[in-house]
Amino acid sequence: MNMPRATVSKILPFSCVDGPGNRLVLFLQGCNFACVTCHNPHTMALCTHCGDCVPACPTGALTLRDGRVVFDPATCTDCDDCLRACPINANPMVREMSLQEVLAVLRENLAFLDGLTVSGGEATTQLKFLVALFSAIRSAPDLAHLSCLVDSNGHLGPNGWARLLPGADGVMLDIKALDPETHRRLTGQDNARVLASARLLQAAGKLEEIRYLVIPGVTDTEPEIAALGAFLDELGAAPRLRLNAFQAHGVRPPAAGWPTATRAEIDSVASRLSQLGVTHIETPTVYL
Repeated sequence: MNMPRATVSKILPFSCVDGPGNRLVLFLQGCNFACVTCHNPHTMALCTHCGDCVPACPTGALTLRDGRVVFDPATCTDCDDCLRACPINANPMVREMSLQEVLAVLRENLAFLDGLTVSGGEATTQLKFLVALFSAIRSAPDLAHLSCLVDSNGHLGPNGWARLLPGADGVMLDIKALDPETHRRLTGQDNARVLASARLLQAAGKLEEIRYLVIPGVTDTEPEIAALGAFLDELGAAPRLRLNAFQAHGVRPPAAGWPTATRAEIDSVASRLSQLGVTHIETPTVYL
């Protein structure tokens, strides 16, 4: 049987901000949203091998062979000039990795890890690999103690969640906006499936946390905060809510010109949500 392979944008061996404890983070390439506020826009699309990135590479780490872009990591200096040159928000430096190769990376760092978080892009666009990966971790005696989390935009449907959740310990769910039109303006997609996913995950006991991006003048308005508070109340035993402060660093136009969320603005959102009865609110500890 052919085992699924992953298109991997990046592997972060150690992280303490992508779930509890020290975690390896696997960033998968490809996303079904087009968020204007994305700090990793190069993870959105899959490379079409147009070759526009090749002349932008100062070290020759990228070449065009037989109509395909070929990446040589040995000569790459991580300047990211190729990412800036890409016309479609893709990454020519991705790696195609087998299940066994990903498990090998976990084992190389196992002594320092509490778990694995799969992010993106949007991790669930590579659902078949995710399901196989979590199943393999659960069945491996040396890896079974690792917790398996997914960072998701919530666009996956119920059938997909039914396949994924048996092997997942939890999902960190991004809610970009409660107003459907605002959500569509920010992401290119409606939010009905996102909110449905939140309800499904909460009912399954797998909603690790909700992440909400505070964008001054966009998602911190009184109607948005009231709607967020009401939705969290609807969920019942509310999960942890993480308020993230919008930063223009790394994003592309038009959001590159939007104002940064300040500590005072984040504190104001947290205070208003607390007055609405929301508990378990986490705010950033570092502001750029």
